Amino acid sequence: LFPYTTLFRSRSPTLMASWTPTSWRGKPSQQMAEYEDKAAAAATFAKLGKLPGLVQPAEVDRLRTVLAAAANGERFIIQGGDCAERFIDCEPDRLDAQLKLLLQMGAIVAQSTGLPSVNIARIAGQYGKPRSKPTEMHPEMGEIMSFKGDNINGYEPKERKWDSARLLEGYFHSSATLNYLRGLTTAGDLGAMSQVSAGELGAEAAKVAKAISSSKPSADFAEFFTSHEGMQLDLEEALTRKVGSAYYNLSCHMLWIGDRTRQLDGGHVEYFRGIANPVGCKVGPSMKNEELQELVKILNPDKVEGKLVLITRYGAGKIESMLPGHIEAVKASGVPVVWQCDGVHGNTVTAKCPGNLKTRDLNEVLSECTQAVAIHKRCGSVLAGVHLEMSGQATITECIGGATTEAMLPNNYETYCDPRLNFSQAIEAAFKISAAVQENPPAKRARARSEERRVGKECRS
Repeated sequence: LFPYTTLFRSRSPTLMASWTPTSWRGKPSQQMAEYEDKAAAAATFAKLGKLPGLVQPAEVDRLRTVLAAAANGERFIIQGGDCAERFIDCEPDRLDAQLKLLLQMGAIVAQSTGLPSVNIARIAGQYGKPRSKPTEMHPEMGEIMSFKGDNINGYEPKERKWDSARLLEGYFHSSATLNYLRGLTTAGDLGAMSQVSAGELGAEAAKVAKAISSSKPSADFAEFFTSHEGMQLDLEEALTRKVGSAYYNLSCHMLWIGDRTRQLDGGHVEYFRGIANPVGCKVGPSMKNEELQELVKILNPDKVEGKLVLITRYGAGKIESMLPGHIEAVKASGVPVVWQCDGVHGNTVTAKCPGNLKTRDLNEVLSECTQAVAIHKRCGSVLAGVHLEMSGQATITECIGGATTEAMLPNNYETYCDPRLNFSQAIEAAFKISAAVQENPPAKRARARSEERRVGKECRS
């Protein structure tokens, strides 16, 4: 029933004995909220430890299986959602829009490339965010705590105290979100999901949209998984359950380590190395080749396919100089990984419009993603998918590109943290990324991989 439990038996007794869900506590951990009221925090974590898991171990195992297929070029991952979920957005219209955008993007990929999609939402738990500094200056209140997400503190300046009770609010909002989304897919109540708007993306996009609209959805169409950044380790520990001989984090199907918390000797790497879930790790420009080699060995010591996702996030101007070396370093390690491109985080800039708002240019986002496709092909590896921050809301103006100009950013800038692609920008991204993947069709990919591995030596130069 839970096949992953057997995979851990291949580890050495020493390594098995050295990891428990609490062993991260002996390591330095970054970005963690700490609470003044220790007794209240202890009661919160005790309660979380007794609540039911939000997902099932068999679902986690299923995700690992389809991620392994994506790593082999047989599927393509669309992972995306809010930068930081807000409790106020746990309402039907918002949740409908978010799920439908994700599944619609997956349908575009599947129709365009022939590769079934793996749909992973940043939802039902993405309530926390790392910040560059723990505090910030307020013009009237002076130094206050930085906003770290709804499950840590409030966005309003007077609500910035870290409050452990918010973790329970986060659990119940996650539960309500997941319950509602599961109900939509179980009942087949996906509304006008198949009505894809190709906009002015050309005849080929219109052809794909028509084919989706007129076809009967496949069994994969409504399958989705949940994910979030595993930042608050005491929270993640409380939601970890032992199943057979393995430990599953049952707050979601997949967690990832952020670029700020991936220290080899840190608490996050220690916790993530022991759980049965597929785990991701952001890989940015500061990652050294030898550091990445060591990291993948720690996070996937048993070399399990579909276990470890490397989410690269360099920026459109840096990917060519960084990704080939990272690919070769991972190859040399012998550890199988799932390569994914985060096209947004390396392309965040400050706009010149009033308010100095953070933004992203859709063209730069797409440039990094399409470059990733080409570089992986050249280096004999496979780009298994993309990771984006996006919203099903059609009217938000947080990123420039498409119909949104820099001057329009203040019109409807909703996000509490980083800017998200709006509905039309995300749909455009799906079409254009699919077109790049389609240049190396799935039927040719398996035959081409052996040849690509041979010529991949050029990436070492």
